[in-house]
Amino acid sequence: ICAAWVQSNETFMTPWTLLDSTQVPGTGGELRLYQRNNEFSIKIVGRGELMNSRFHDSETALAEHTCARLVNCTKPQLLIGGLGMGFTLAAALRHLSDQAQVIVAELVPAVVAWNRGPLGDRAGHPLRDPRVTVSEIDVARLLRAGDQTYDAILLDVDNGPEGLTRKENDWLYGISGLNEAYAALRPQGLLAVWSAGPDKNFLHRLRKVGFEVDEVRVRAHGSKGARHTIWFASRNV
Repeated sequence: ICAAWVQSNETFMTPWTLLDSTQVPGTGGELRLYQRNNEFSIKIVGRGELMNSRFHDSETALAEHTCARLVNCTKPQLLIGGLGMGFTLAAALRHLSDQAQVIVAELVPAVVAWNRGPLGDRAGHPLRDPRVTVSEIDVARLLRAGDQTYDAILLDVDNGPEGLTRKENDWLYGISGLNEAYAALRPQGLLAVWSAGPDKNFLHRLRKVGFEVDEVRVRAHGSKGARHTIWFASRNV
C-alpha cells in the first residue's frame, strides 16, 4: 500500500475541530473556523464551506496576475477587499516592492484575529508585514472614499457576484459599486475580481462602466481542482 495514500486517507478520517465562530455583521449569519491536522476550513452555517486552506491556487493567482500587470508602478498602492485566509495578500507581498502599500478591508473582525492567530502560519503571517494596513470595515466605504487613490483593487468578497453571506455585497458587483471602483482607481489602474464561477451579466456590467476586461479561468488546486474565474478590468483613462 502506498504510504502517501495511507497518510492522505488518515487525514480525511480525522474529525474536524471547531476553533471559533462569529457573526457576520448585519446579516445574522454565522462563520465557523475548523481545523483538521494542519488544514483549516471556514464554513457558513447552513450553507457549507466558504474557503479551505488546501485549495487556494486561484486566490494566489488573483494577486500574482494583478502584480504582473502593474509593470510601471514603482510605489504601488493596492486595496484588497476580503482577507480570507491571507493567501491573496501573501502572494501580493511576494511580488511587490518594498515601497508598496497594501490596505486590506475585512468586515469581520474575527477573520482578522484568525489570521493573526491559528491561520497565520498557513499563509506566512502576511499581516506582520509593515507594508500592510488592515481596516476592519466594509470595503465599500473605502471605494466610496477613494478618488484615483489605488493602482489596483482586488476583490475577493463573498463568493463573487453570486454571493453567499451578505445581500449588501450585491452593491459591489452592481453598476453603482463598479462606478465607485472605477473612480477610486488611478489612470491605468486595475480592478481584479475573483469569483467561484463565470458570470456573463457581470462581465457586461464591467464593460458598461468603461473597463477593458480580460477574463481568466484558473484552477482552485493544482491541475484538477475546480475552475474559478478572475476578471481583470483596466481603467485606461
